[in-house]
Amino acid sequence: MSEPMTLAGARAFADGWQADWNSHDLERILAHYAPDVVFRSRKAAALVGAGEVRGIEALRAYWAAALARQPELRFEVTQVYAGHGMIAIAYRNHRGVEALETLRRGPDGRVVEASACHAD
Repeated sequence: MSEPMTLAGARAFADGWQADWNSHDLERILAHYAPDVVFRSRKAAALVGAGEVRGIEALRAYWAAALARQPELRFEVTQVYAGHGMIAIAYRNHRGVEALETLRRGPDGRVVEASACHAD
């Protein structure tokens, strides 16, 4: 398990995460995630038929479809929380919808488990 992350480290991670999402470069986005990542989001069910996505290739397919459907997608990080091996990132999307993602990091710092919760 990862060591506790400082708030400054969590903010730096969140800054990179936001920049990578806003670039729409799928490889940059996926670089934050481990090959065996598990991602949960109720929004995934609409695009890939399940609210839980397992593995980097399944995550790639989901996010490629999501980016294709929303070419104007942008995130603005509004708050960052640091935990033991975890980060929580609160953000607002291009439509003003607020969301929160919790990201559990593995020993190499890449995300092994993530959950997205949306306010809409």
